[in-house]
Amino acid sequence: MSALTQTPLPSAAIPDIEFDYVGFADVPRRNLMQEFLEVPAMVLAMGIPPKQRMLEVGCGQGIALTPFFKLCRPKRLVGIDVDEFLIRAAAKRLHQKETLVELYCHDVRKLPFPDASFDVIVDFGTCYHISHRLKALKEIARLLTVGGIFVFETRINQFLSHPVRSFGRRLPWHLVPDMKLQRWAVMWTSRIKVA
Repeated sequence: MSALTQTPLPSAAIPDIEFDYVGFADVPRRNLMQEFLEVPAMVLAMGIPPKQRMLEVGCGQGIALTPFFKLCRPKRLVGIDVDEFLIRAAAKRLHQKETLVELYCHDVRKLPFPDASFDVIVDFGTCYHISHRLKALKEIARLLTVGGIFVFETRINQFLSHPVRSFGRRLPWHLVPDMKLQRWAVMWTSRIKVA
């Protein structure tokens, strides 16, 4: 019996939004640091509650999904990425690690989930690296329950990870008034949906 619920959507299901995806290099050392150091530190620092419905946007190969599964024991764990190759790699990796997760090939700017589907959404930088960032943030706000939290990397974290590519990139939070600043922990920030 498989430990993975895999439901990838075909590439044709990606919405007709300007396709501006440019992947990042696979760095095994960075992956290990994310899995064993960064995610546990984030869960602790941001106070991510257990037993929630969780979504990771831009999940790539699913590196963070296994520690989220182990540490947060979510009711539902979903990973999305626009790259079908990475979703397939994540499916294989997560099956080997016996991580129960749903994987979808979709764009964060238009997702196939109903309103208020998630209690926690996590982003390791995807929203900084796409055009139409506001569409992504509004979609994230739509998917969160009232009181739900969005945890994402700060600009400091982005600069340390991608000093050239992240230069000058900001998230237009002033245009998403129902997402209020909740917590800031140098490398990560959380916003809570208030209405």
